[in-house]
Amino acid sequence: MGEVWGRVWVLLHDSNEEPGEVQTSSGLYTLSHEVQINLRLILVSGKTKEFLFSPNDSASDIAKHVYDNWPMDWEEEQVSSPNILRLIYQGRFLHGNVTLGALKLPFGKTTVMHLVARETLPEPNSQGQRNREKTGESNCCVIL
Repeated sequence: MGEVWGRVWVLLHDSNEEPGEVQTSSGLYTLSHEVQINLRLILVSGKTKEFLFSPNDSASDIAKHVYDNWPMDWEEEQVSSPNILRLIYQGRFLHGNVTLGALKLPFGKTTVMHLVARETLPEPNSQGQRNREKTGESNCCVIL
């Protein structure tokens, strides 16, 4: 069903039609509002909170929304700026321009992401470099 809802939302979004009844190959659906993605955000402290977002919302949009609507029970973890909030999904930091729709998150199910305060993102190859340093590997070749 999530897949159908995703197609229906894209259909409406791309054609600028108002929500209503939409005929798809799977049947007739009535939409009363835009399909949203439920995110459960987890802090390093283990505290969680669920938020609803549009598939068009980017990681930066989410950080700003969470900062502007910081939960009262997260008061001890309050940060100074939304610009240092970072999302981690499936072990990877999300860059600010990545949208939830681009991640193909399921509709109607809760997706879990970690929310951390970090000034900068790690370099894309920093993990690989660290692994090479541990194993003693290098990127040079030996000529005999």
